[in-house]
Order: sequence, then C-alpha cells, then structure tokens
Amino acid sequence: MFYRESGQFKSSYAADSAILTIAQDRLFIAALLALAFVVLPGLGSDYLLSGILIPFLILSLAALGLNILTGYAGQLSLGSAAFMAVGAFATYNFMLRMPGMPLLLAIFLGGLMAALVGVAFGLPSLRIKGFYLAVATLAAQFFIEWVFTKFGWFTNYSSSGVISAPPMQVFGIAIDTPASKYLLTLSIVALMALAAKNMARASIGRAWMAIRDMDVAAEVIGIPMLRTKLLAFAISSFYCGVAGALYAFVLLGTVDAQAFDLHRSFQVLFMIIVGGVGSILGSFLGAAFIVLLPICLNLLGQAFHDTISTQFLANLEMMLFGGLIIFFLIVEPHGLARLWQIAKEKLRVWPFPH
Repeated sequence: MFYRESGQFKSSYAADSAILTIAQDRLFIAALLALAFVVLPGLGSDYLLSGILIPFLILSLAALGLNILTGYAGQLSLGSAAFMAVGAFATYNFMLRMPGMPLLLAIFLGGLMAALVGVAFGLPSLRIKGFYLAVATLAAQFFIEWVFTKFGWFTNYSSSGVISAPPMQVFGIAIDTPASKYLLTLSIVALMALAAKNMARASIGRAWMAIRDMDVAAEVIGIPMLRTKLLAFAISSFYCGVAGALYAFVLLGTVDAQAFDLHRSFQVLFMIIVGGVGSILGSFLGAAFIVLLPICLNLLGQAFHDTISTQFLANLEMMLFGGLIIFFLIVEPHGLARLWQIAKEKLRVWPFPH
C-alpha cells in the first residue's frame, strides 16, 4: 500500500520526463546513496570494501559499457576485456611517462585511448553484423592481449610483464585505504551510470535502439549509420577502459595482460545476460550476481566441508552459470532487471489483481 503514485501530479514536461518520477523511488535512491557514501565507508570491514564492493562496482562499470554497445546499439562484442586492458595499460603509461599527472586525468585519458581502439575495431560493424561482428571483436581480444604481452614498452620493459600502480592521490588526498579506494570507485561509477542513463534516454540512445531493432529502417528515416555505430563503440570502450584502469590501479595494484583474457570478456557478457540486456539496472544486478555467487558457494563449502569437495564447488559454479544463462535466454531474456520491474508493477496495485 505504500508504493503508490496516486496523488502525485506533474505540472511540467521536465517533471514528467524525470528519471525517477515517483517520490518513493527518489527516497529509495537517496537512502541507497546515503548508505553507499556515508554508512558503508565508516562501518564496512576491509574485506567487504575490497573483496566485494569494489569488484562489484568495477565489473558493473564494465558491464555497463558492454550493455551500451550490445544492449542498446545491438552490436555484439566479445572483446570487452581487451578494451579494459587498453584503459589499464594506457593509464599506467600516462602516469609513468608524464610525472605529476593527476590520477583522474590519467584514468580519463586511458578511457579515451580505449575509445579510439574501440572505434578502430568497430569499423567492421559498418559492413558485418551478428555472429561475424562477434568474431571480429574476438580477434581484437586476442590481438590486443598479444600486443601487451609481446611489446615490452607498454609494461616499461618489465621482465614479468606486470605493471604496478604508483601511489595514488586525488586532490591531494591519498588513496591508500580500502575506504578511500571504495569512495573513489563509487564516485566514478555513480557519475558514469548517471551519464549512461541520460544517454539512453536522449536522442543518441533512441538512435542506438532504432539500429538495434531494425538498422535498415533506421537508415531510411535518416539515422547516420557510421556516426551512430562508431559512437556506440567509442562510448562502450571508454566505459570498459575506465573499468580496466580501476581494476588495475584500485582493486589489484599490480596486473598483467593475462588478467584481461577471453574469460574476462565472457564474464562481462554473462553479467548483462543474467542482469538484463539493454538495462542500466541490469548491469549492476548481473555484476552483483557474478560477484556474490562464488562467495555464497564458498560459504556453502565451509559449512559442509566434510561432504562437499572444493573441486565439486568449482564445477557447480560453472554449471550454475551455464544453467542460469540458458534459463534467462529462454524464460526471461531481459534478465533480473525485468523481474525487478515486474515486482514493482505488482507492488503498485497490491493487494488488487494485476
């Protein structure tokens, strides 16, 4: 009975087109942001911040980038981890070869380099689509990983091929504790998620969805294929590049090219399938599922360590991933985000039948 929009009148176009049109939704988001920005940094343990929340936020950002390209623009990609690697290694080289460069500027430039590489590998999308485009982006995955492994300049000629993050500061504040790293990651992800939501609602988002639904009809009504598709690749790769920089600098501290292998690309793809293709919320729900499932299985193994082996749990995790992907593709292609939307719709009219 508390989730009602009756009596909430909108007197302007801006109010009617707001992201959150119901007061209850605005209160929920305000409480969620207060919890994330105020409560968790002060009360959360180091394991909660570094082991769960930071990986969740970074993977959410990568899934958000892939969702822009695949969910909204309809361009299938299997190379999201490669663009994460470009962002990580570019950020490292900007900070290494330009001493004194601010961390946020280096991350932004790393994202721009990933966007440029994404545009280069997005050019085939003008001629091919579907499975063939997926193969082209898969080639980008192997090629970029090979470049960072083969050419030592990108790793400053490290014998192990590993790059290490230098001491990080933002506006003179040292980023050296789990709480500060979490707040930095949360701030970046929140701003970029808001930007993605606004892009999806703007003219560029409508152009992406028109191309996704029927590219021939979109071209007939005047949507420029070249600019719109390449912009989707650029923005998607920028998001993945920033996620890769955060993954290398904030989460791990040291990373090599093998951390951004094909498995990582499939992991990001699974997130948007489970969470919801073409949904901002789905990117976060899918990332939460991917991060929390292994932890839950690990707790299950500790509770039943006498009867369940570690090898069985590892195989069970892979079977659950595969089974859930098949389930969502058949039963609910729009993933967890659609289930959440259905629950909200039923709650609006409860206890009356829908």
